[in-house]
Amino acid sequence: MPNMQPPSNRAVHGFALAVRAAGTKYRLAKLLKLTPQSVLKWKHIPAHRIIDTERVTGVPREKLRPDLYR
Repeated sequence: MPNMQPPSNRAVHGFALAVRAAGTKYRLAKLLKLTPQSVLKWKHIPAHRIIDTERVTGVPREKLRPDLYR
């Protein structure tokens, strides 16, 4: 069961890993079939987007949101 603590700096780092894997925030948005504007607002990956982000970037969910997955 996911831990329900607020996102940490490690979660922010997880978002950076996803962007690096995708290339840019714009490309990450395209891979997730989202608008670039929505992804540009993120400081961390929203919980409901973790699985899809893991799928399109190859970055494990434990690295994307270590505050939720161990």
